[in-house]
Amino acid sequence: MNNKIFIIEDEEKIRLELSTFLNRYGYETSYSTDFENIVDISLKEEPDIILLDINLPYYDGYYICREIRRKSNVPIIVVTSRNSEVDELMSMNLGADDFITKPYNTQILLARIASIIRRTYQNLDSEVFEFKGLKYNMSTSEMTFDNKKCELTKNESKILFTLMKNKGRIVSRNDLMKALWQDDEFVDDNTLTVNINRLRKKLEEIGAVDYIQTKRGQGYILI
Repeated sequence: MNNKIFIIEDEEKIRLELSTFLNRYGYETSYSTDFENIVDISLKEEPDIILLDINLPYYDGYYICREIRRKSNVPIIVVTSRNSEVDELMSMNLGADDFITKPYNTQILLARIASIIRRTYQNLDSEVFEFKGLKYNMSTSEMTFDNKKCELTKNESKILFTLMKNKGRIVSRNDLMKALWQDDEFVDDNTLTVNINRLRKKLEEIGAVDYIQTKRGQGYILI
């Protein structure tokens, strides 16, 4: 899957040139001209990285950087014509991952983007599972949907992990009980039902409704 980059830049010419350039190198790009609601819009796109200008309408890049960082750990590269050390320091203190000044060398920009994406995601590929907007992080036992996060118990994590691995396929109750079995700890049929119901409730709380469906006499399926 191509990495997704969200561009926050108010100058149309620069925005389109940057988007075209990044597309040429295999990145998927998106942007918005609704700068009043740009924080929520950018996070809803679920990008792998954000390129952020400082001089923007409604809110400057510092405010946007701080607000994004309050809600997400998505990498942010500040790309701006403001090149003072104070600007760079402020950007880093507010949570930016890198700072590049305009006019920039496009190959250096590409290298910085690739480096941050590699550093951020290379160790997470085998630990983060995704299905129709629902993300499950095995290393933190957390699931995320529509920018809402929820922690899972050990048993809930094992159930979701098993369903994620078999997404779109029915998993029998017997297979799920095997996944819950811990050493000499006995897991009965009722324990599975209780944990399935708790997991469903947590999914609904973050907006992922009807993701787990019961197939009578067969088991459960993530659809």
